[in-house]
Amino acid sequence: EVQQAESGGMSVQIGGSLTLPCTPDDREFDWGWYRQAPGNKCELLATINSLNRTYYADSVKGRFTISRDSAKKMVYLQMNSLKSEDTAVYYCAAGPRVRWREIPREGCDYWGQGTQVTVSS
Repeated sequence: EVQQAESGGMSVQIGGSLTLPCTPDDREFDWGWYRQAPGNKCELLATINSLNRTYYADSVKGRFTISRDSAKKMVYLQMNSLKSEDTAVYYCAAGPRVRWREIPREGCDYWGQGTQVTVSS
């Protein structure tokens, strides 16, 4: 159901689920996930802070869940009921810009290379 794609990305069927792991800078106090599709803006999806308080964008609320494992120093994005519109490059982020929900004007790749997620039938 979940397959490797080009450039190290992942492919998943419509309606399926996928969880993305990340090992962000644990010296920060806020972490989040962004995504960007070709021709679209960089979009903030979810954030979580050191007290495990979370924020979700309306576009993913109820379908995506951000979580954190402090012992493993990892952050996760669980994605359920995936739609074709969820196809994008997903980026893990950390720091004050996440705390203030800033959108990098350069685009999402400000946060790094990201992971391609392709949702299709």
